[in-house]
Amino acid sequence: MAKTKTVYICRSCGYETAKWYGKCPECGEWNTFEEQFRQPAKAVPTSSSAPFVPVQVNTLDQISSEERQRISTGLGELDRVLGGGIVPGSVILLSGDPGIGKSTILLQICQYLGQSQKVLYVSGEESGRQIKLRASRLGVVTSNLFLAALTDIEQVVHTVHQMKPDIVMIDSIQTMNRSDISSSSGSVTQVRECTQQMIGVAKGLDIPVFLVGHVNKDGAIAGPKVLEHMVDAVLYFEGERHQSYRILRAVKNRYGSTNEIGVFEMTETGLVEVENPSLMLLSGRPQNVSGTCISCVMEGSRPILAEVQALVSKTAFGTPRRMSTGFDFNRTALLLAVLEKRCGYFFGALDAYINVVGGLRLDEPAADLPVALALVSNLTDRVLSDRFVAMGEIGLAGEIRSISHIQARVNEAYRLGFKTCIVPSHNLAQIKTVDMPDLELIGVRTISEACKLIGR
Repeated sequence: MAKTKTVYICRSCGYETAKWYGKCPECGEWNTFEEQFRQPAKAVPTSSSAPFVPVQVNTLDQISSEERQRISTGLGELDRVLGGGIVPGSVILLSGDPGIGKSTILLQICQYLGQSQKVLYVSGEESGRQIKLRASRLGVVTSNLFLAALTDIEQVVHTVHQMKPDIVMIDSIQTMNRSDISSSSGSVTQVRECTQQMIGVAKGLDIPVFLVGHVNKDGAIAGPKVLEHMVDAVLYFEGERHQSYRILRAVKNRYGSTNEIGVFEMTETGLVEVENPSLMLLSGRPQNVSGTCISCVMEGSRPILAEVQALVSKTAFGTPRRMSTGFDFNRTALLLAVLEKRCGYFFGALDAYINVVGGLRLDEPAADLPVALALVSNLTDRVLSDRFVAMGEIGLAGEIRSISHIQARVNEAYRLGFKTCIVPSHNLAQIKTVDMPDLELIGVRTISEACKLIGR
């Protein structure tokens, strides 16, 4: 009788080994190995009489290049993130913090999809009655929505083959399990194998599949990293669950851009699209207060205006504190060093705090200039004009470098009523102001020139 084999699998990357390690040799994470028992594979008898199914092989010319019609979800912001809609046969992983709205948005789009599609919603966390109560609150009354409370992936696959739905939703993939695998639900092996089975169903029957994924305490998608490589698209919900606004970002998308975002507001009746995120992020902005500056960043093809706030105060400790929310911490330290070295502003004995209002995260270099101006404004207690918008990258020599999509940024700022734009001088020749007669463009070459504009 064959013995059961003991293996240790890293729950972060899926690395397998015969002995336990404190640190994973593959990904470098600590205390991530889980003990699992594996039954030996049964020998498959080889027979020359077994039927051989030939594989169909086509040349590149024989394959049709016609693009299939995408399926609209009824939510324009979600369609934007997906690249125009749901692609038939695709596998989409939707992840985010608990209570952020993953199950809500899936159940919400069922009302629109149910008008022309048959949707199978498989839940391993809630009963049919619980889902019914939430559907009633969201106004989902379609008769084409079929609910199943299952955790066995084999039963799910059998149900899909039997019903032939147009769209399948699994909530969540961490609750699914295979009976022939001894490990518990949510383990690396179970998540990987269950996902692989659903990918086979999606590609074989040409059915789009939504998978809801949990996140771990570090905010990353739970399960092996290979899970993100297996699926076609990875969507991630950002934002605090105690706040009303949510940002849906495409981390990976084989059928569209990975830079697009969708903005939603959580209400009592579900998620509502925010078609003008800039206006939402700038609502309630303080007037005539030092330490605030408006930035314009590009999220995919969409320019978004956001408010950057800075607070500089005398430290009560030997080492000053540096904190940033919505902006890279290391980039903040770099900008403080440039302001001290190139402009003569002293931050060595002062605490510095950076905050991006609305939960948006500024990742691109064009946010350097508004952050620096907000810091200097609060340090000198001089107020930036309410009509100012600043954008530009700051180098270590204090120079202002040119940025991309300058025309789209300026157009968005002018549309929202901002009449003065501080931009890199190298970008001035790229901006057309024919339709913006009262717009004032100020080109700056160094951070010192930009700081002189504070208080004007």
